[in-house]
Amino acid sequence: MESCSSALSRAFLPGASHRRRSPAALPRGFYRNRFSSLLSFTEESYAPPALSDVASTKETKGRPWSWFLCDILGDAVDNHFTRFPLHPSVDPALVLVGNFAPVDELPPTPCRIVKGSIPGCLRGGAYIRNGPNPRQYPFGPYHLFDGDGMLHSLLLPRNGTDRSHAVLCSRYCRTSAPVISKTFGLRGLGGVARVVIALIKILAGQMDPIEGMGPANTSVSFFWDNIFVLGETDQPFTVYLSPEDGDLLSTERRDLGGKLVKGGSVHHKQDPVTGELFAVNYSLVPPFLTYYCFDSSGNEKLEVPIASVLQPSIFHDFAVTKHYAIFPETQLVMDPLGMAFCDGSFIRCDTRKTSRVGVLSRYAASGSEITWFDVPGFNPLHICNAWEEGDDGGVVVLVGSSSVNLQHFVERMELVDGHIEMVRIDLKTSIVSRTLLSVMSLGFGGVNPTYQGRKSRYAYAAIAGCTPKIRGVAKLDLELAAQKRDCVVVRREFGPGCYCGEPFFVPKGEGKDLDEDDGYLLTFVHDENEEKSKFVVMDAKSTELEVIAEVELPRRVPYGFHGVFVSQSDLKRQRRHKGLD
Repeated sequence: MESCSSALSRAFLPGASHRRRSPAALPRGFYRNRFSSLLSFTEESYAPPALSDVASTKETKGRPWSWFLCDILGDAVDNHFTRFPLHPSVDPALVLVGNFAPVDELPPTPCRIVKGSIPGCLRGGAYIRNGPNPRQYPFGPYHLFDGDGMLHSLLLPRNGTDRSHAVLCSRYCRTSAPVISKTFGLRGLGGVARVVIALIKILAGQMDPIEGMGPANTSVSFFWDNIFVLGETDQPFTVYLSPEDGDLLSTERRDLGGKLVKGGSVHHKQDPVTGELFAVNYSLVPPFLTYYCFDSSGNEKLEVPIASVLQPSIFHDFAVTKHYAIFPETQLVMDPLGMAFCDGSFIRCDTRKTSRVGVLSRYAASGSEITWFDVPGFNPLHICNAWEEGDDGGVVVLVGSSSVNLQHFVERMELVDGHIEMVRIDLKTSIVSRTLLSVMSLGFGGVNPTYQGRKSRYAYAAIAGCTPKIRGVAKLDLELAAQKRDCVVVRREFGPGCYCGEPFFVPKGEGKDLDEDDGYLLTFVHDENEEKSKFVVMDAKSTELEVIAEVELPRRVPYGFHGVFVSQSDLKRQRRHKGLD
């Protein structure tokens, strides 16, 4: 098997062959299916065999030629603005390979438990993971982060029932824009042209910006008795997972009280004590950042524009403590002008920008109350946790995975490295200190969710393999940071050619006698040698992160992004919205 490093080196060698593919290299019937669907287009024929058809796309009857024209213009953009050979980072022939290749939808399918048994606190619940999975083979540029969102859910066996097997189901997120999103693949005049095409589609009624236009391909969360599917450039969507047969029945747009109408963070924060939900929106137009707070019932309590953010920046994650909201502003920015006039990418790293961290009162009345602290080179795309220390809470502690070589984030992802850092900010003296918690390349960090916003001792992170692949899971003891020791105390790797996803921590219960690390880590693992996938449960407190249960999956699950575990009691509390039956 060719090593990852040699494959990447070969892909980026000068003169490497990345020529425009001939039609024969595309999937069988690609052009025939494409143009036959254009000539006889209806909303029903466009929708994939996915969830219940409840998307709020406008009625298209009587306007077939406007739809046809948009597709003709899209083809013209692909043919005349796309530069061939494509850059390897956006060439679908190089991106959509191996376990990054898309799969079809899968109805509820039984799965065997091949090792151990499912712990009681997990039984009857479901692990759900989101990720990009393009519905159609992309002709032009396609980045790894683009593509339509697909949920892969595994419903675990219940106690006291005849069903002793798990159930895997894979469904597309039924958004109101069943098209391939190319946020990261946008660059140069071709990117500008695609934006213009999107505007024409809006005018033609093919897309409704109020209903959202993104692929909903990044994360999934449970709050307000709903499973929410989240994407960086879109509204949240809900999905109903049947606790009986494991099917993902339907999705619909949910705008969180009518406020989240722009691209926003996909990592909303819910206070485990108060039940309050916190969110941010970031935008291409001022205000570039807005902070929100909702009560436990979903009623908005705060909307705070933060005018001191001076350029369109990516706020992928943030943190909330007992008294503060914390916003890391990284060097990752949106640059439509650079895309248009400098042949650059829509999203890029601004190396001249100084990274900083903003600290705002949790219930601030105005964005002017925020205080910014420069932290050069600190680029955390994911936050593990944050809390306050000191008798008066005057020290804010932030733990996150900071990206190194972020300038390669879009085009040379294999050169980007990540390290877990602890940043301490003394709010009185404005002194900022940083501690590297491990020399290992780590990302996707998280903690026991019941400790969110409170001081935690342990964190769990993904061990980077050949980026963006993840070769294992690490447990960190954050108390070792004070001793300047490497905080990784346990690690588990799954062997050569085996890669996993982000680990998700589930506590064993809610008893006060439980230790912080009493719980389990869940993830999907794919064996590239056997081309098989499995679901694993690890004991988070064991000395080796022991795998105590494995579920053999009926087919491979592609690599993706973020996941969540929804307990049996939460599944029973789900709301079935009008029109979802």
